[in-house]
Amino acid sequence: MIRQTAAFLALLLALTSWAGDARAQGPAAPPPPSAATSAPSDSGIQISWEVRNRFRLFREERDFALQVEAMSSGRSVLAAEDALEIQSDGRGWARNTVGRLCIDSAGHVSNPCTRDGVKEDYLAPVDHAVTIRLTGAVPVGAVCAWSFNDNEGPPIQTTLDCSEPINFRVRSGKTTIASVDVSSGGSDTPLHDSTQIAVRDILIAGLGDSIASGEGNPDRPVALADDGFCFRSYLEGGSAGQYYRPSRKGYKGARACESAAGSNELFAWQKFGAQWFNAACHRSLYSYQTRAALALAVQYTHIAVTYLPLACSGATIDEGLLGSLRARECLITKTSMNCAGTVGSQVAELKEALAAAQRREPGRQLDLVFLSVGANDINFSGLVADVIVDSATERTLFQRSGMIGSVEDSRSTLAHTLPQNFQRLRTALKPLVGGDLSRVVFVSYANPTLMGGAPCPGGLAGFDIHPAFNAAPERLAKTSQFVDSEFLPQLKNIVLCTGGTICNGPRDAMTFIDQHQVAFQNHGFCARATTDPAFDQQCFSAEGKSFNADIVTAASSPLTCGQGASKFRAYLPRARWIRDADDSYFTAMTYPLATRTSSQPTDIHDATWGVLSAVYGGAIHPTAEGHAAMADAAWPAAAAILGLPPLEADVTREPIEPIEPKQ
Repeated sequence: MIRQTAAFLALLLALTSWAGDARAQGPAAPPPPSAATSAPSDSGIQISWEVRNRFRLFREERDFALQVEAMSSGRSVLAAEDALEIQSDGRGWARNTVGRLCIDSAGHVSNPCTRDGVKEDYLAPVDHAVTIRLTGAVPVGAVCAWSFNDNEGPPIQTTLDCSEPINFRVRSGKTTIASVDVSSGGSDTPLHDSTQIAVRDILIAGLGDSIASGEGNPDRPVALADDGFCFRSYLEGGSAGQYYRPSRKGYKGARACESAAGSNELFAWQKFGAQWFNAACHRSLYSYQTRAALALAVQYTHIAVTYLPLACSGATIDEGLLGSLRARECLITKTSMNCAGTVGSQVAELKEALAAAQRREPGRQLDLVFLSVGANDINFSGLVADVIVDSATERTLFQRSGMIGSVEDSRSTLAHTLPQNFQRLRTALKPLVGGDLSRVVFVSYANPTLMGGAPCPGGLAGFDIHPAFNAAPERLAKTSQFVDSEFLPQLKNIVLCTGGTICNGPRDAMTFIDQHQVAFQNHGFCARATTDPAFDQQCFSAEGKSFNADIVTAASSPLTCGQGASKFRAYLPRARWIRDADDSYFTAMTYPLATRTSSQPTDIHDATWGVLSAVYGGAIHPTAEGHAAMADAAWPAAAAILGLPPLEADVTREPIEPIEPKQ
């Protein structure tokens, strides 16, 4: 009763200042076709309403309004992403939004979270901000007598000019009856309409590995310097083992290999790295899971979406989903570097969040889960290392440390270990979704190695960031064949309880999404087009000659094209939807300090860091465009599971003209 009364008082307070509030906040963005409006009444008028800032991860409505505008006119998530990439000049829309979330940098939910000036319970919202307006054949200069009744007291009544939109808050999970009588000088008979306002708050969790977290797409990509930074192979003496690659903008420490680089230099280097909304897991707003949950909020104006991003780069079912996992990198502040080293179990964190929500709102349920997992279980990163690490010396070292895998070992794990681990995951997830695993939307992987439906030819293009790299054609073709003909089909069988997979019943089958795989067949890491960014075409050599080999020249100008690396733009439309090793370095340049592996070097000039910085930031992972394409496949299936109505308007699947930049 206290909660209901508080909501009613909030409604009363809002209704006493409709006009001022409407002018202060501005009109809400127009709803997309069929998502928010009811049929006009017999009088030709209708009450329309929508939830404001309904993607509740965003603290500020301007960030949500940007996404609504980007997906207007029936744009798909992919088309919206392309438009936003051009609008931001390739710097990315998330670079500003990332500082305005209801989750802190350590991954903890901010509760309460102040959203648009109002403190809200993030996990169990008491009320929601909505906008009401009168639409249809409204007479010019008409006056509206409004009445609102939420059964918590006498109806609230007021009279306003009918052109004024109304912004106020309604109780979550309850119904408010809104009615209006319209009078004007041109008619003796008042017009009338009424409608029910009931906001449905949908709780969605995102679980899984690096594909789920958004690896490869930091919310703020690393800022590159135009000069070089030296790496040195300690296996070779003198200058023969040295090479220069672009440095980080702002770094004033030792760039030459001969200079000492201790722990203080390492901290100084890390301060100028890429930024993620959760560094330990490389969680990104560009993740397909975030984009799919956001698309639901954009398309359906009568819902609110409470989203819990829990996926973590590097996760397997055992380590990450069901157990703890080593962190991807350290949490950097202005004064310190915290390398705690571990991240809790995603399932345990989800259980804890649900329990907290149910304490405040009994009956609160988890509506939907997005999930991608399994690639790390079969050591896909080891297969990637097997393909791209070509130098005999580095291959020997990486094989000894277990960083290089084989198709044969992955095949064995796929046949025996993965099905067993997946069964344990089902058992853990089933109670969280009311015993119905169809509410788990499993979004499958795309084969990252394809162009025109065939494996990429291999070679140095996209992999000349490190002297030991070369995408060996034979190993590449073998891995690509394994992914296409064995891993992806068997993963589908495991998820759907088909092909001999043992499950306990029909409710053990998850919802499986793989429609995006066809599109990825033309957008693998080797895809190139004349529409690619000019920097890519001019500076990323198809012959693998992107970087100056002369260390004297490379110290000040590492690129053979003569341009500065600062001109690279991580977020511009490209033919490739998969980040190659060059992309990974130029976008994230990750030094995974928190992993504490036995092969981790202590000197930041060690060429082993050159390897790690070129792959740990997302090599062979989808770009933001790739994630958007995955989101386009995922969100309609999620809407169907949630019982949301299909949209009438056809969604544009190809990129269209960009949004005009804001002044």
